[in-house]
Amino acid sequence: MSRIIAPIAAIAAAVLVGGSWLATRDANPDQFAQCRASAVAGGTAIGGPFELVNAKGETVTDKDVINEPTMVYFGYTFCPDVCPLDVSRNAEATDFLAEGGQSMTPLFISIDPNRDTPEVVGDFAFNMHEKMIGLTGSPEQVKAASQAYRTYYKAHPADDEYYLVDHSTFSYLVLPEHGFVEFFRREIGAEDMAKTVGCFIDNA
Repeated sequence: MSRIIAPIAAIAAAVLVGGSWLATRDANPDQFAQCRASAVAGGTAIGGPFELVNAKGETVTDKDVINEPTMVYFGYTFCPDVCPLDVSRNAEATDFLAEGGQSMTPLFISIDPNRDTPEVVGDFAFNMHEKMIGLTGSPEQVKAASQAYRTYYKAHPADDEYYLVDHSTFSYLVLPEHGFVEFFRREIGAEDMAKTVGCFIDNA
């Protein structure tokens, strides 16, 4: 009899656990589930407060600059190839959204504060897109922002002014009311990015 009761008890426990999981899931539905392309769910510990310096030399926080859907990218202005392509893609996605009546701000955060002064970052951002915001800061401020978004960067030895900086290349969609909601790999095209961002905007 005990051999029969044990499996029955196990099944009953599984049903209870399953029911509890379903109740929890239903109580906390993901309003953006139909928009997600990545495996990272909303609420994951990516993003958060930061304090950096804008093109005017003013200290700003995430609350000051993220006041609409924002595409956050960490790079540097001396980057010879990857950054210009990625940032240009984000700018193009911004235009695609505008054509459909939706608005997004592309945000560029430098991970090379030694060369990327506020003026340099500001010029770079404006040349990429009139809406793009460029931010830099002290090494400590930049490191804190990078850690908040779980990004990676490491400068090569600065033998001359043309040193390179290794860095991750994700772009992060942040909604003011929800925080980080999705990331985009660099293989995603501008039009596909815009469609996904549009879905998030529609469901926000």
